[in-house]
Amino acid sequence: MSKLRPNQFVIKAGALPPSLMVRHFKPDEWEEFIERSALQREVNGRKYHQVKRFGGPGDAGRDVEARLAGALTAYEWDLYQAKHYKAPLTPGEFFPELAKFFRHLAAGTYPPPRRYFVCSPQNAGPDLHDLIASPAKLKQRFLTDWAGGKTGMKNLVGYLAPEVRAVIDTFDFSRIEECLLRDLLGWHAIDHATHCRIFHIEAERGDDPTMPLIPTEDELIYVEELVAVYAEQGSAARTVEEIMLTSYADHFTDCRVEFYCAEGLKRFSRDLFEQDEFAKLLDMVLKGVRTAVSSPRNHVGLDRLDAAVNRASSLALTDSALHGRLRGGDLPGTCHHLVNEKKLRWIK
Repeated sequence: MSKLRPNQFVIKAGALPPSLMVRHFKPDEWEEFIERSALQREVNGRKYHQVKRFGGPGDAGRDVEARLAGALTAYEWDLYQAKHYKAPLTPGEFFPELAKFFRHLAAGTYPPPRRYFVCSPQNAGPDLHDLIASPAKLKQRFLTDWAGGKTGMKNLVGYLAPEVRAVIDTFDFSRIEECLLRDLLGWHAIDHATHCRIFHIEAERGDDPTMPLIPTEDELIYVEELVAVYAEQGSAARTVEEIMLTSYADHFTDCRVEFYCAEGLKRFSRDLFEQDEFAKLLDMVLKGVRTAVSSPRNHVGLDRLDAAVNRASSLALTDSALHGRLRGGDLPGTCHHLVNEKKLRWIK
């Protein structure tokens, strides 16, 4: 027996994977991406109290500020430094930003952060990665290169003032961390709607569940209603086994097929959407078919069933998040789900 194809998120044809697409971001888009990622991140089981993107001139060396509490206090906030280059980040690209950071710490622009996160779309290159992994070496290399005007800091020679040096001497360099792209993408993906929109990702519906030969307990209500519909038409069958020996067998099976089509849509909604989009769809269908079911022209259950299914099939439910993934049996099947939830009845 072949395995059913699962529901999943897939990248639209022609679109780049998120890990490659971020390389083509503009610097301000990269900063916004980091801000949105930080908004979803949890630190010690809770999200940041406030996340604000600065970026550009006057950011004081902090592209994104993420506070753990309301006030901006020492070691109660994280600094995210966004560096967007075409290659992995090097010390020469990072050190000038780090120098700016220490000059603002010395000036009292903001208190020392809990963490200083370095964020680059291709992460840190080997040289910078190894330095960040060894805080003592990072500190020594940074101070040596600043004093000697090396590693991108030629124009900063002479700006290593005593008060700045004092801040550097007391700062714990283990607070400087590389924020890996895979982590940023993981946090960003928590906001499914935004993540899918930005990275051109769409929900792909897998195979619907296979209809079992014998109805399950989850089907009992709408199945009993179908048996009652047939009884009203003169059928003496009172069980599923008896129904399958009558002229109503094909109709009964087709109704169950429709139910399982809608069941596949329900599972798709449950797997890939945070909100219960299937319940919203059922509500839309109920409003759309109610007058058809209650029409005085429909005197018997089979008429009401047919009227509901026909009306449901003609509904244009473009407001539903599931609209683009509807299949032929889905909307008729929602009528059976509504009966199963006791929101519709065929027999008055």
